[in-house]
Amino acid sequence: MKNLKILVAGAGNWGKHLVRNYYDLGVLYGCCDVDEKRLEAVKRSFNPAKISNDFSVLVRDPLIDGVVISAPAVDHYRLAKMALDQGKAVYVEKPMALTAKDCEELVALAKKQKVVLMVGHLMLYHPAVRQIKAYIDKGELGDIYYGYSVRVNLGTVRRDENSLWSFAPHDISMLLYLFGSPVTSVSARGQYYLQKGIEDVVFLSLYFKDQKMAQIQISWLDPHKERKLTIVGSKKMLVFDDVENVEKIKIYDKGITVEQQKGEFDSYGDYLTLRSGDIYLPYVDMVEPLRVECRHFLECIKENKKPFTDGESGLEVVRILEKAQESLKQGGMPIEI
Repeated sequence: MKNLKILVAGAGNWGKHLVRNYYDLGVLYGCCDVDEKRLEAVKRSFNPAKISNDFSVLVRDPLIDGVVISAPAVDHYRLAKMALDQGKAVYVEKPMALTAKDCEELVALAKKQKVVLMVGHLMLYHPAVRQIKAYIDKGELGDIYYGYSVRVNLGTVRRDENSLWSFAPHDISMLLYLFGSPVTSVSARGQYYLQKGIEDVVFLSLYFKDQKMAQIQISWLDPHKERKLTIVGSKKMLVFDDVENVEKIKIYDKGITVEQQKGEFDSYGDYLTLRSGDIYLPYVDMVEPLRVECRHFLECIKENKKPFTDGESGLEVVRILEKAQESLKQGGMPIEI
């Protein structure tokens, strides 16, 4: 992979991890950031061939094969469009853009230029999430009824986006992947406390085409660091705890069986059989999800293939976020997708 040359735009809290990964993979060619101190830090640690605070100049370098965008979300569309206009493969962090219209333009431009457009939905490259998807597809959980996730922390508080746009793309993309069904409507309620008009806490409900449903709790104003997903099926129930270092997945042999072949009973409860069995802790062969994601972007460039998290998937997530934002403004009114 050493023959490829990657430009990373944005070396902040998350961008520095992308810089590190592409350096380790031997393809870091340039870095761009408006903060001179960040650029100095990158130069000291990684010394890329090109460093600049002017993306519009650096992106024109004909030696660059791919551009990785980890700037504030408000800049995603503008920077991605500039890179695509130059015929570069583009990886853009979530959310892909702040409107579905902008996402549609990027998807169309990438197709026109015949270049790769990939979106950073990191959780879909997580070994545990891939493992959970395999369990679901094999029917080990039975029919999936519903799920709920919690993604809360104390910070990082942003000024350019609320907690919905900052945190929810992880859980929305994960639920779309695991449930394998489109979202038909959303409902969201939230509140702001630290900055006027920027929600610190949001409760988001997703309703899927096949009667599945999910609830997402997100906040950057919480005493806990929690990243947990629970999925309830007809046979078993599963909990994914991404904060847990070892026991990331727990599968509970629990459920309620409806038995309607037993004749007459005095109450509906007589038809129900509660089952509570063992808890299974499967081994997860952990590798850094970001490293997997970075390798995939490079493979897509070399082979000119469609990314697992392509522009269309990024567009689907932003469509849901837009409708959720609309619901927020209307006090939680359900909004169809």
